[in-house]
Amino acid sequence: MLPLDSGRKARVNKERPELADIFRSHGESYRRTHPLPASHRKVMRAVEVCRTKELGGHLKQCDTCGFEHPTYNSCLNRHCPKCQSMAKARWLKKQTSELLPTGYFHLVFTLTHELNRLVLAHKRVLLNILFQAVSETLLEFGRTHLRGELGFIAVLHTWDQLLKDHFHLHCLIPAGALSFDHSRWIAARKDFLFPVKALSIVFRGKFLHLLSKAIDQGKLPSPPPQLSKKKKWVVYAKEPFSSPQKVLDYLGRYTHRVALSNDRILSAQNGQVTFTYRDRKDKDRLKTNTLDAQEFIRRFLLHVLPDGFMRVRHFGFLANRTKKQNLSRCRELLGLPPALPEIPKRSAQDLLLEITGIDISRCPNCKKGTMVIVAELPKLRPWDSS
Repeated sequence: MLPLDSGRKARVNKERPELADIFRSHGESYRRTHPLPASHRKVMRAVEVCRTKELGGHLKQCDTCGFEHPTYNSCLNRHCPKCQSMAKARWLKKQTSELLPTGYFHLVFTLTHELNRLVLAHKRVLLNILFQAVSETLLEFGRTHLRGELGFIAVLHTWDQLLKDHFHLHCLIPAGALSFDHSRWIAARKDFLFPVKALSIVFRGKFLHLLSKAIDQGKLPSPPPQLSKKKKWVVYAKEPFSSPQKVLDYLGRYTHRVALSNDRILSAQNGQVTFTYRDRKDKDRLKTNTLDAQEFIRRFLLHVLPDGFMRVRHFGFLANRTKKQNLSRCRELLGLPPALPEIPKRSAQDLLLEITGIDISRCPNCKKGTMVIVAELPKLRPWDSS
């Protein structure tokens, strides 16, 4: 594992490989030698064919110079690195209208690594327990410390920088609570929400209680592992956000992230994959790591979520069933008009221009004309993008 100097980073070829290239080159041999669930096979296939002729698309032609090129459809799989930018942009537009004019806290709840094997074997059950234990812990502290109801967003991450299993929730929490009778906003301190040691103890207790309950109900086939009392269940409080824009920056980085983005892959050759990572133990220094391609694929697939599993969830006064009413009341108590701002509908073309600065309607050949659709390109075969 070597440091990545800024000069080398600047020289990296823009045409360096993507996750799809690695799956195309090594995926077939991996599937032959590793028994895979259908969900893993589906993700690999989706990434391999994303934005290729297999998914069909449209033929576009410049109305000025006649230049033509095909535009192929995306797979829309949530584990595909190329399909998250647009989904993230649309989601962030919605979240902008829901931000409150108050500080925000960022807490991270991490499971002990002694549970990793059990989680990997029973992801849906264990990760639901993780969300429930964290939400119950935070809502309880809101009731006892602020005498009101918290509202927060929880985002699941399952990886560390080296693609190993590391199960944790990032929680984004407005700095205050809505009183139980909805008559006032109860502000929290600007620099402190709850004691993290106490949060950790309660979180651990609630998780283990829910784990035992799931076993009693037959949702898990085996007894829980013997957990070391010396192992800590880490709850980490990051610096509070200084502005709503910082909150949005955070949301953009975390909510639609996949285990490894394409821009972290430096090379894939001779059966080896090299990628960048941040070394948290070395002042967040940017370094490189090289893995055998088979091991790289194995680690990436550790983070495939069960079908339909929600990795971003809202709780308390931000819970979906009552969010609109509660947010309106919070806004009113904080001196804003109660009605949430309208979100203008944006086309994919407008969003892409905003995200990348690239106008996909402009002809890449003459730089003057507009690309217009002249024909539909059918899929090569039926495709399930879920």
